[in-house]
Amino acid sequence: MKLAVVGDCLLDVDLVGTAERLCPDAPAPVLDVSDEHVRPGGAGLAAALAARDGLDVVLVGAVADDADGHRLRAALTDVPSVLGPTGVATPVKTRLRCGGHSIARVDRGGGPGAPRVTDEMLDAVRSADLVLVSDYGRGLVRDERLRGVLAGVPVVWDPHPRGPEPVPGARLVTPNAAEAAGFSGHADAEDAAAALRGRWRARAVVVTRGADGALLHGGGTPVTVPAPRVAVADPCGAGDRFAVTAAARLMAGAPLDEAVASAVTAAADFLARGGAAGFAARATVPRARVGGAGPSSGVSAVDAVRARGGVVVATGGCFDLLHAGHVRTLRAARSLGDCLVVCLNSDSSVRRLKGPDRPVTLEQDRVEVLRALDCVDDVLVFGEDTPERLLAELRPDVWVKGGDYTADSLPEADLVREWGGRTVVVPYHRGRSTTEMLSRRG
Repeated sequence: MKLAVVGDCLLDVDLVGTAERLCPDAPAPVLDVSDEHVRPGGAGLAAALAARDGLDVVLVGAVADDADGHRLRAALTDVPSVLGPTGVATPVKTRLRCGGHSIARVDRGGGPGAPRVTDEMLDAVRSADLVLVSDYGRGLVRDERLRGVLAGVPVVWDPHPRGPEPVPGARLVTPNAAEAAGFSGHADAEDAAAALRGRWRARAVVVTRGADGALLHGGGTPVTVPAPRVAVADPCGAGDRFAVTAAARLMAGAPLDEAVASAVTAAADFLARGGAAGFAARATVPRARVGGAGPSSGVSAVDAVRARGGVVVATGGCFDLLHAGHVRTLRAARSLGDCLVVCLNSDSSVRRLKGPDRPVTLEQDRVEVLRALDCVDDVLVFGEDTPERLLAELRPDVWVKGGDYTADSLPEADLVREWGGRTVVVPYHRGRSTTEMLSRRG
């Protein structure tokens, strides 16, 4: 199924360095820049997150033909896109970051005018199974032709205070608490959600409340979804992560409350990994540095272990119906080092490998179950058939497989050797597999 992300595209730049002195002429810190991370922002970030999740996604937006627009297009190389023209300068948000925190932000670009919506853009929206509108108040979704098309397709709408109201009939609208209060005039999240659902004629409104989770109003009794407790250094991008996950789960057929619960968990996990800054670091840092100790590498369990000279272990698989064989393999893998990262096949990857009836357990549930195990320190999802790309980013010291293999016969063995890692095979537990469990049930 195809997800279209429609909205305003920005260019985000992080200048990362140290600040150990003040300007001689003013009480302002001096940032000694050591690195620069460039990533798509706005709807571009939402689409990049969806692509990283392995979803079949297309970004529909407008990008100027200027130097910053060319940088933005380069940052979107891995995201299928239909990008129309605009005469408005590319909006750029540059953050100065030190120790995992932003100390200042400089904005430029934007200005009066509106992007031009092309027929190709409208066709891309019509062809989607579900559309996520990621409005950043820059004018794209004010276009009347585009709004006419959006009114006829399933929509999740992430609104902006400077943007227009969602089209009537949206499946889900996702304002944060401040936005909901501003739109409705009600400080209470429940009152705001009820008022906005009626005014916007939306099927449901969910008010995201940061550490307090989210409140979902779908016409009956509102549902409160608590958030996992995580340390948050930078909230940037959490709303995009929430909206993408909610849209993906709804597109896969999940009920509203389950989609919102998955979105709350995904947003908390995203923030625990460093938010948008962590996403950019994982996407752009050279191989030799991915997963190394540092404030913005974004893989916290790995960072902590490597910082103290420990051993990072990784294993991978579908883990569809968790059974005793899985648990034995995971415990054996964890015993070989100081932390265990599970590389998990996405839903689309499992379908390609196992057939259209798999997975039995959807991705977010598989992630949640694995993370609940004491022997698992982290779970990373990959959308390809094999985990080579993820392994090259993670660079584990030990790669573990359970099964009827030898270490040298595994396709990942040569890759792991490139950075001095080793591949280990742990005992295969015959008679304990998801495929066999399903065949016995049939």
